[in-house]
Amino acid sequence: MKYTPLVILFLLVACGKPQIKESIHVIAHDKTTIITNPKKGVNTFTEWATFPSKAEDIRKITMYLTLAYPEHMKIAHWDYMDRVKIICRDENNNEKEFEIGRMLTPYGSSFKEGWNYTWKTDVTDFAPFLRDSVQVAYVHSGYESPETGWDLTIGFKVDFGPAVADFVSVTDMWEGNFQYGNPEDDIENYLKPITITKQNEADFGRFRIQHTGHGMDRPSGCSEFCSRWRELTFDGNTIDKLDLWKECSDNPLYPQGGTWIYDRADWCPGDLQLPDIINTPLTKSSHVLDLNMMPFTANNIDQPKEQITSYFFQYKTPNHTNDVEIEEIIAPNSDKAFNRENPKSFHPKIKIRNLGKAPLTSVTITYNTEGFDEKSFEWVGNLPFYESTVITIPDNIEYKSGVNHFTVTLTHPNSKKDEWIGDNTLTSEFDDIPTLPTNLVVDFLTNNNPGENHLTIVDSNNKIVFEKTPNHLEVATQYFDTLNLAEGKYSLKLTDTVGDGLEFWYNRKAGFGRLQLKDINHNILHAFENDFGNEQNYTFRVSKSAKTDLNTPKYSVTIHPRMTRDSLSVYTTANNAFKLKVRLTKDGVFIEEHTFENVKNSQTPLDVSHLEEGRYVMEIHMDGKHIMNRRFNKI
Repeated sequence: MKYTPLVILFLLVACGKPQIKESIHVIAHDKTTIITNPKKGVNTFTEWATFPSKAEDIRKITMYLTLAYPEHMKIAHWDYMDRVKIICRDENNNEKEFEIGRMLTPYGSSFKEGWNYTWKTDVTDFAPFLRDSVQVAYVHSGYESPETGWDLTIGFKVDFGPAVADFVSVTDMWEGNFQYGNPEDDIENYLKPITITKQNEADFGRFRIQHTGHGMDRPSGCSEFCSRWRELTFDGNTIDKLDLWKECSDNPLYPQGGTWIYDRADWCPGDLQLPDIINTPLTKSSHVLDLNMMPFTANNIDQPKEQITSYFFQYKTPNHTNDVEIEEIIAPNSDKAFNRENPKSFHPKIKIRNLGKAPLTSVTITYNTEGFDEKSFEWVGNLPFYESTVITIPDNIEYKSGVNHFTVTLTHPNSKKDEWIGDNTLTSEFDDIPTLPTNLVVDFLTNNNPGENHLTIVDSNNKIVFEKTPNHLEVATQYFDTLNLAEGKYSLKLTDTVGDGLEFWYNRKAGFGRLQLKDINHNILHAFENDFGNEQNYTFRVSKSAKTDLNTPKYSVTIHPRMTRDSLSVYTTANNAFKLKVRLTKDGVFIEEHTFENVKNSQTPLDVSHLEEGRYVMEIHMDGKHIMNRRFNKI
């Protein structure tokens, strides 16, 4: 992740002075190659990890999960539901198993050698069990060829300090792979009310649930492709009602090689699902929790499945009254998880969480880029305990050439002294924005659905200096607009209301479009990704002294159609002519390759009529360098 290592304060009695205790990183799986077991549909990879002893005070534990292109085989493709579990000992020394994370693997066929991506999730609720030696199991599901796979790394960042609230107990709640929509075996038969006995020292409870829908009933699409609600009641009162639906076309991991843009049942391909967490006061000797699903009857009762794992934690009263945490610097940040928001030259964006028992009504935010003066912003709101919020700071982002560091510090929550300052400061790393000439050409080719697209460029005052609105765009039309911009910073945004970008392999009828920024000689300055889902942003400055770099290859490559019976074409635009080589593989097995000389702004046809039906990956090489993969289907 693109965060500088944190050093936190851990108050020790010795010498009566604060001492510095660094966070530690615990590694479980280290580039472990994971593959499926098609005979069983599940394959488990277990490693031991050594955590701090129970004598250590732990503030927070964050799990990092990285998938990478394997070093010794081709990458896997399918979006399978995987689990991260720990096998540990409870207070009675009995073996105990917890699901601490749920990974939905991406469609990997569009990734090339060297690719990797890291997700993270807060697993602090399991801190009492992440002590000493613990087994960490990655349970990989699926049936695709074991000749393909992923390299998996799982690590934990452990921050020391006083717990937000002291742990009392945990109870297993509803867990299973339940049929949904079977009138002869209703899911409510398995989601029966559970009575929780309040522990003597407990002040509040926390319900934590991982829940994903799978299977494909028709025509409803349940449970993977249907929206339905889930309700949690506490002593008969609804304390949470959630529409189990997640937008996927804004996934920062894009493009992928499958139907990654399609919204799903509270999950997306290429995502480590964050658990739903509901806190509730414990005021009686016992309480009744009940989990209810929206009534539904399936046409094919064997299809819809609800995968549920849930726990109920009991905690003492929060240890601090005024305690705020900086969770994320969303922008500026070069972390891939925030690439939808970056690069950015104005309006820093951060995420904070209230960890004090008093509602957070104000906090001072101090921020600066290294080498520039500190500034401050006063946030005012009303944030209950353990809730988070995203804050946009109305200011420009300063930077120098090369790599920059942006630091945010939170102070004076509720105009009081923060009772734990170890999580008040965070630093992100980000690159300078690109510099382009003042004279630009916007080269915009629409697809067959231009009414879905809206293109704008705004200056640092958020004033629109260029715009293409949906009602002024024609079908499959190329627009060349020359701009003469004043020196300064600008932000470009391209949106698609349907969420399928300018191109999506499954939607052949939509055709394809593209967007490029060029200089007045029509050399490419920046080529945008066509398969971008719902939105793309690009921030840049313009300068009269800027020169076009013709030594660094700039190009755009599209293959179309990607659902074909007989032929397709490779469409290329580039600043310089190059040697094009395409290699075709199927399930990781090489099929054939073709080479084309002196390619630049070209449409290169390719006959695929002789190939058997199925999913193929086209590896695209430019002058001997593997630049991208694109998936197509022979139908």
